Amino acid sequence: MNSLSKKTNNARQGAMLVLIALTLPLVIIMAAFAVDLAWMQLVRTELRMATDAASRAGAKALSLQQTEAAARAAAKEAAQRNLVAGEPLLITDPEIKLGLGRQTSLNLRFEFTEGGALLNAVQVNGSRTAASAGGPVALFLGQVMGVSHFQPSQIATSTQLDRDICLIVDRSGSMMREINSTNVPGGACSAPHPTLSRWSALAAAVAGFLDELDNTAQLEQCGIVSYSSAGNQCGIRFTTSDINARLDMDYRPIRDTMADLSSRPVAGRTNIGAGIADGITVLTDSRARPFALKTMVLMTDGRHNTGPEPVIVARRAARENITIHTVTFSAEADFARMQAVAEATGGEHFHAPDAEALERIFRQIASTLPVMLTE
Repeated sequence: MNSLSKKTNNARQGAMLVLIALTLPLVIIMAAFAVDLAWMQLVRTELRMATDAASRAGAKALSLQQTEAAARAAAKEAAQRNLVAGEPLLITDPEIKLGLGRQTSLNLRFEFTEGGALLNAVQVNGSRTAASAGGPVALFLGQVMGVSHFQPSQIATSTQLDRDICLIVDRSGSMMREINSTNVPGGACSAPHPTLSRWSALAAAVAGFLDELDNTAQLEQCGIVSYSSAGNQCGIRFTTSDINARLDMDYRPIRDTMADLSSRPVAGRTNIGAGIADGITVLTDSRARPFALKTMVLMTDGRHNTGPEPVIVARRAARENITIHTVTFSAEADFARMQAVAEATGGEHFHAPDAEALERIFRQIASTLPVMLTE
């Protein structure tokens, strides 16, 4: 009996060894597959993030510097700041395409067209292939199955978005003053001084703003609102706030408005809230484009002293998805309130201590276009 039991146990042990020998390669293959599958998914995620970052950086540089070289350099730099499979992502010029990104009312997707005279989008083909600068990605255990590398690639496109813009400008009496003085050169009943007044600095800044818009790839619509308070002075009747020009891609009405206001006195108190309210009307009427970002550029040289609280009106603007960038000019301006107005809508606040800074800020706002990942 003992002899028979020993033979049976030996037979069982032999069968288990055979089973283990047959299944072990399968277990190794499954383990290799699981490990490498997780590794491949991680690398694809890293590649997508790096490619997205490169396209965003390229589009932003294209917006700010308006050159292809700057866009390509920014895309490459951003790619290298991101690791893919433990190494910086390397992209070359042929993998960076510049072109036009457009969204139509019939199709919510953006369409990218390479090349052209107007450039507003950057497309990056991030890859780790045998033909790429970084080469393919090595697998850990894939060689068990005869596969030593895999070659992922990812395409990302970022586009500068269209904007509808309304300029909200201060035409209160203090705009007749010298920039850093309460002196009114030429007198209160004359036209604003063409070089010394705060108004003349604003007129130059608005002209620079429109010049920058003319040079961008987008076709931005722009309008203008001017505000002060109602009354009569020097035989001229002043209203609280005027919509001087509604949204249009032709900026001549805005230039004509600034020329007209520059030819006669400006006067009254500072009703900033009324100006913002008219700006909301401009950016939400039938001319506003459904897919364009809505932006106000609100300028004041003084302190709100009549009418509705600007921050409360700004919250109304925020509910309409309008961003307000505020610009203060002169030491008399209410910095804290204008900062609060901008923050209420996700905008930025700028302060200009002199005429050159005012024009530089207006040009900066005009040329810095919003960027969105569109593919």
